[in-house]
Amino acid sequence: MIPSRAEAVIAHLKPLAEEFEASGHRLYLVGGAVRDIFVGRDRDDSHDLDLTTDAVPAEIKRIVAAPADAVWTQGERFGTIGASIGGVDYEITTHRAEAYEPDSRKPEVVFSDEISADLSRRDFTVNAMALEVTGGDPRLIDPHGGLADLTDGVLRTPLTPSESFSDDPLRMMRAARFIAGFGLRPDEDLVRSATEMAERLSIVSAERIRDELTKLLVVEDPSDGLFFLHDTGLAEYFLPELPAMRLEQDPVHHHKDVLTHTIAVVRQSPPRLRVRLAALLHDIAKPRTRSIGPNGVSFHHHEVVGARMTRERMKALRFDKESIRDVSQLVFLHLRGHGYGNGWTDSAVRRFVRDAGPLLDDLIDLTRADCTTRNKRKAERLSAQIDELEDRIAVLAEAEALAAIRPDLDGQAVMDHLGLPPGPIVGRALKYLLDIRLDHGPMTHEEALVELDRWWAGEEGSMGSSAESTPEPETAPRSQLADQLD
Repeated sequence: MIPSRAEAVIAHLKPLAEEFEASGHRLYLVGGAVRDIFVGRDRDDSHDLDLTTDAVPAEIKRIVAAPADAVWTQGERFGTIGASIGGVDYEITTHRAEAYEPDSRKPEVVFSDEISADLSRRDFTVNAMALEVTGGDPRLIDPHGGLADLTDGVLRTPLTPSESFSDDPLRMMRAARFIAGFGLRPDEDLVRSATEMAERLSIVSAERIRDELTKLLVVEDPSDGLFFLHDTGLAEYFLPELPAMRLEQDPVHHHKDVLTHTIAVVRQSPPRLRVRLAALLHDIAKPRTRSIGPNGVSFHHHEVVGARMTRERMKALRFDKESIRDVSQLVFLHLRGHGYGNGWTDSAVRRFVRDAGPLLDDLIDLTRADCTTRNKRKAERLSAQIDELEDRIAVLAEAEALAAIRPDLDGQAVMDHLGLPPGPIVGRALKYLLDIRLDHGPMTHEEALVELDRWWAGEEGSMGSSAESTPEPETAPRSQLADQLD
């Protein structure tokens, strides 16, 4: 029986279904829309819908031409025609089976005229269901028991796992997302095949791996999926730093190794990609920086090394520059908030806010998530410290506009007052004024000029003949992160 929640989607499809039926073809709703109908996840009526048909691409274009507001054909060589009808976007694909050649990063597309062949080449049984929307009342096509697997909470492949994963090795990673996102339990054959075939993931492009990883990270609780990637050995082929964490004991958290702690931090952080990536990578350098001394195990400067490693790994996975910059900075700063409570002055709070910049909310959330202790009293104390830090930030922000802290003089004022041309000396002067601003709060214009004169007197005194003969490097002031990473 088709759930009533399917009615809105089927109503959207009726005009299109009538066009295909009139042309002697069948049309089926497939993929996540069908699965979500039975899972009980409501979908926006304007959500993109995936359909499959026995019509070939040229025929699909002819059929949709009349009712469509727009048609796009970028995916035509893969059998897919896109159409917008009544404000809803559709992707209509000829029944197909696709498989990777042994050394190929791209699938070879083979068309079929049977829905059963198309469904057998889907990734998992829970996705290998279709609703036929031509021929009268909608009819569920479920040749591989996907509905029963949804009910039983089992993740299986329509064909043998080795066949499915050979067709597209990325499905091994996708399994992690379905395990975590839908609470499904992988069957033994799936786990065994993923473990045996993990190396095959190396033929998949970094971009596809990146996209699948990001989809996993933003599910409500990615924990089981991340452990699946580790336990099957899949992580070795795109994030080898993850399994490396299993080998290192974390003295701060005692009962948890670094991997278990890391996955707990991911789970506790809000499902925003930037924060989740930082949570996943925040202790990435602990194995590399581990040392044993008279006081036990330590991980000195793991946040500095970790920021560099984060940048390298995200570049390898083809993340965009902005994401790489932001996540690396969060990793670099992730220990800062833990020091609060040890007599932080207003100056220290200002510097914390200044260094975090637009990442302040993300950094606060990461700091909260980074507390995974089972000691209830300790956890409450740490939470209260972060609450107090946020309160102090709010008070100072209201009084001083912390997010926009700048030196009390701009570069032009410095040059005018000291009679200097543009150059690195002006940059040093502005840095000095910013430090004063952070330490003591805002100054009047006159107070800032006094401080500038004091600095300049010391600067002139330190400039001797050697300084005059050695020109200043023509570089602009650098961020703290850049200084540490080079």
